[in-house]
Amino acid sequence: MKPLLSESEDNHSLQALGRASVQIVHDLKNQLNGLKLYATFLRKRLEKGERPADELETIGKLIAGIDRTAADLSLLSEYGQPLELKKRAATDVQQILRGVVEKLNADASAPAAEGRVIIIEAEAAPLVAEVDAALLAESLKSISIGAVKLFRARKKEGPLKVHLGIEASDQRHDGIIDWHLLDSVDHDPFHSFAGTDEIRLSLAAKVIEAHGGSAERRNGFLRVRLPLVK
Repeated sequence: MKPLLSESEDNHSLQALGRASVQIVHDLKNQLNGLKLYATFLRKRLEKGERPADELETIGKLIAGIDRTAADLSLLSEYGQPLELKKRAATDVQQILRGVVEKLNADASAPAAEGRVIIIEAEAAPLVAEVDAALLAESLKSISIGAVKLFRARKKEGPLKVHLGIEASDQRHDGIIDWHLLDSVDHDPFHSFAGTDEIRLSLAAKVIEAHGGSAERRNGFLRVRLPLVK
């Protein structure tokens, strides 16, 4: 039987595994860059030779697939790197989310009800926390985009609703953000690497957890919990 590792040994092993994974991803990206170079060269040759449109389309799909895979590997590499949080005290998480949603609504290619893809429903109290505003904003953006895709995949009409609130007890004082998907699927996209969206959501969850919070999928919504400043 394999002996149990101490906590420090276990952490050391995980760190070593993370460094090895990052190196493997880096090597794979180099190989993909080589494949893309050859594919791009082949496409130029086909274009000069006036080849059938379906052949050029196939090469175009191959190059697009290589680009998507390279982008996913970049995300995995980012996930494997240790986070360096630059926290700022007394930061209003609600303001960060409102800024994210405002940009997403402005950039939406397909307008929803009221011209918005996301509507925020918030309690009056601000969600004041000590956070890395830039990393948190990027994470909330990834979650919001992922939530909209999941919402639309269920053929839901109208904008996605996001609710902000506070849960307080003797031990904790947390801000709660819920993206209401209105479904009953149990799949947890925050801890999955099954595709680009899941990788982004897993990276977002890592940032949330680094702030002492949590990210999970519950029945009907995605939930982020962040510790607030009392």
